[in-house]
Amino acid sequence: MAIKGKDYDDLKRAVELLEIPSFISKFSNFVGKPVEKIIDILPVQASENIQDVTNVTLSKLLSFTVKTMDKDSKSEASTITHKIASGVSGALGGAFGLPALAVELPISTSIILRSIADIARSEGEDIATLQARLACLEVFALGGSSDADDGAETGYFAVRAVLANAVSDAAKHIAAKGVIEKGAPAIARLVTQLASRFGTVVSEKILAQGVPIIGALGGVTINLLFVDHFQDVGRGHFIVRRLERKYGKEEVQKEYMKILSEYMKKPGAEATG
Repeated sequence: MAIKGKDYDDLKRAVELLEIPSFISKFSNFVGKPVEKIIDILPVQASENIQDVTNVTLSKLLSFTVKTMDKDSKSEASTITHKIASGVSGALGGAFGLPALAVELPISTSIILRSIADIARSEGEDIATLQARLACLEVFALGGSSDADDGAETGYFAVRAVLANAVSDAAKHIAAKGVIEKGAPAIARLVTQLASRFGTVVSEKILAQGVPIIGALGGVTINLLFVDHFQDVGRGHFIVRRLERKYGKEEVQKEYMKILSEYMKKPGAEATG
């Protein structure tokens, strides 16, 4: 069955949300300065601490249960509410800098996860299911990048394929034993794969907070852009999943790649890398 009408328009929107631009590109466009170049020359201090906090945060989020969501509601996701909450938590990071990361990141990431789950629900997901909850966590990897990426591993479907086995194994383990068993290989593997990509964006966020030209923008604005980035990725991800339920994965991927190919032919177009 061919994808057409509003569904086709939604898929085009998903391509734009998922393939371009990256968090730091959005930040640079907002500030109007070449922040990527500045960040490239900044020393990455305490990178191991950032990665450790990222791993701990995602491990906790894996056990997080969305209890307050009305799965039968058909209203639009309340993205503005979550942006405000994230901005408030960003004030903490802006005021205390890197030392506050261990406190601020779990708070802001939990807010983002709640927002992603809200978006998932609005796109028809049953967030009471394990599969939908793990799909929410996938957004943190889909919205980031990894130092190990090459040209064939940066696209949306490529990242989903890389995560597929880890997500499947973790789902089987959780269904059988729960996520409390922290040392379980299946859980550790999933957290590691998520953190390897999400940690890159966290590092960009922390470095951006230390860029002198930002000045009064501070942690609040950075966090607003941070949550906006993952809301966009979440929206794109769950649009694709909704269409896959209707048309099948192969048909959606085929049309997605056609749309992306046409988009990349436009002057100045650049996919996330």
